[in-house]
Amino acid sequence: MSSIRPLVPLLVTAGILIGGNGLQATFISLRALQEGFSPSMIGVVGTGYNIGFAIGCIYVTRIIRAIGHIRTFSALAAIASAGSILMLLFIDPTSWFAMRLVQGICFAGLFAVVESWLNAKVTNATRARTLSLYRFVDLGAVTLAQYVIPAVGIGGFELFVIISMALTLSLVPISLTDKSSPAAPEHVRFDLRVLWKVSPLATVGCMVVGFTNSSFRSLGPIYADGIGMSVTSIATFMSVGIFAGVVLQYPLGHYSDKLDRRLIILAATLGSFLAGLFIAFGAGENIWLNYIGIFAFGAFAMPLYSLCSAHANDHAAPGQHALVSAGTLFFWSIGAIIGPLFASVMMDIFGPHALFIYMIVVLGGFMAYTILRMNVREGVPTSERRMRFRSLLRTSTFFAKLAGSGKGRDGAE
Repeated sequence: MSSIRPLVPLLVTAGILIGGNGLQATFISLRALQEGFSPSMIGVVGTGYNIGFAIGCIYVTRIIRAIGHIRTFSALAAIASAGSILMLLFIDPTSWFAMRLVQGICFAGLFAVVESWLNAKVTNATRARTLSLYRFVDLGAVTLAQYVIPAVGIGGFELFVIISMALTLSLVPISLTDKSSPAAPEHVRFDLRVLWKVSPLATVGCMVVGFTNSSFRSLGPIYADGIGMSVTSIATFMSVGIFAGVVLQYPLGHYSDKLDRRLIILAATLGSFLAGLFIAFGAGENIWLNYIGIFAFGAFAMPLYSLCSAHANDHAAPGQHALVSAGTLFFWSIGAIIGPLFASVMMDIFGPHALFIYMIVVLGGFMAYTILRMNVREGVPTSERRMRFRSLLRTSTFFAKLAGSGKGRDGAE
């Protein structure tokens, strides 16, 4: 793909940046435990990042408009890097919450710069494949970064410095690119109604990804521990789920560029739904069945964000890509704040399997909404759309009732 070649420096920048951020997310939790933070305080520190992320999405288009893509990236990366060092100097929950909130603002802007740049430089014919490569870099960098922790250890200052170095070095590739950065966005005001008008399906889809994928990343270890996995098995379970996202990123992106993108979104959601159904009701406490289930879940669920983002940017007008990227990230962050909190309450009440029961209910609802949106665009009469939606709603209700009497209850016992 010759159109991808000019974007290689940007993808390298993204890999270094995301690797540092992924390393920090895991390391902060482990180091906080070592420093004696309570689990609830660790959760509050993590929430600070997501709150900052949502705030950053609101203001990033104004910053890009004022100083451009490269300068925005440079400023935010420098602040995020300094935040990592400050966390070493001030080790207490309040300071860490403040630093993570600031870093959340920075990373929202950094990701918006990268994604809007990518979307502005590709066409609809190659958009999803390009975003799939971006997600491949994302998942690969995060997976590889995890191995730095056992190699270096969580004590001492070394990992803080390594994270700061990664965030600083991410400036190099993007600074050495040519001067073909995208034009500043025309729409400065952050208006979620614009994204909704551009693509209601992508808006809901990005929030669903926050509800589900973020819940898996946050609560997957708790689920694995709850069904009796060892520490090594828990690490493997999480790694398999994240790495599996690489497998179908490009194939799904390729076919969504060739076919109706909504159809591929529906297929990926269905695959995630069936995998979650298998884990919740078929895998039980069998480790290998859980590995198989989470591999299938990750393979279909992880590409959903890039597919929804591509669909939104398909309909974006010139100059709207920064706003659309900020909007999709904002809706993802809202899902990432709410989803894990709600899922954790469900797990407290119904046991570990409630995590995947919660996910299949959310994914089932999104499948119904996707079909509804496809019918709207295709001009299906309103009466027929309502009939189809009621049918899908009854199916979702059936699975919800099944969930209440199945493995979720057994897990609670």
